[in-house]
Order: sequence, then structure tokens, then C-alpha cells
Amino acid sequence: MATTNPTSETTLQLKRTFAAKREKVFQAWTDPAALKQWFVPSEEVSTQTAEVDLRVGGKYRLVMKSSTGELYIAAGTYREVRFPEKLVFTWTFEGSALGETLVSLEFHDRGGSTELVLLHGFFPNKNERDKHTMGWSSCLDHLTNFL
Repeated sequence: MATTNPTSETTLQLKRTFAAKREKVFQAWTDPAALKQWFVPSEEVSTQTAEVDLRVGGKYRLVMKSSTGELYIAAGTYREVRFPEKLVFTWTFEGSALGETLVSLEFHDRGGSTELVLLHGFFPNKNERDKHTMGWSSCLDHLTNFL
């Protein structure tokens, strides 16, 4: 469980501005049908299943499949849900030794556009942080196209 204070070595931060209202951007993160369309951490992976129980204590599960047939399952629990301002949830890959990390999404209204601030912390090392930075960057690129 994420219990220590994150540092720059173990935390990634990404900011992206989308040409869409924040309600729509928030919904893209919380609607299973939308997640299946844009949540793509690399060109070789697609999201096959998205399950969302959007409430504090509710769970989510994303089943991703690589072009070689390998499955990656990200899952966690919602810690904070404030429509359309903020989502906080735990993040773990089933079957991985990575352990549980924590993701925070802030949605800022920028006059018809939305600035998203993504913080993902509590990685065990810089290498894991950097791998996730690449995956999140790809997802956000696909979210831009989806919106």
C-alpha cells in the first residue's frame, strides 16, 4: 500500500490541455466504453475490457492485450471522486511485483478547454516511474484524439 511520501525519483507528473470541457474529459476517464476506445499505453496494446464502479471505495479494472496476446490487467480502488474536478485511485498490475501506487487526476477548467494534471506516485524506483511516464504519455495522446 502507498504509505511513504513520494519524491521526484518515485513520482511522475504530466500536464496536458484538451480542447474539451472538463465534464467531458472527466467522463472519458470514468465511462467504460470511452476507456476502451482511448486507454492505449502503447501502439501494441489495446484495452479489451474496462470495468468501473465510480464511487469512493469502488473498484476499476482494465484488461489490456498486446499484439502478441499477452494480457496486462491494471486495477485499483477509487479513493476520491469529485465530479468534474478530481479523481484519486490506487493502481496495480495484477500478477506484478510492482506493488500498489497512487494516481491523482485534477481537471482544471481553462475557459472551454481542460488542463489535466496527472500525478502518479510511490514507484519503487526511477526505472518504473520512467516506464509509466511513457505509457501515460501514449494514453494522453490517444485521449486527445478521442476527445
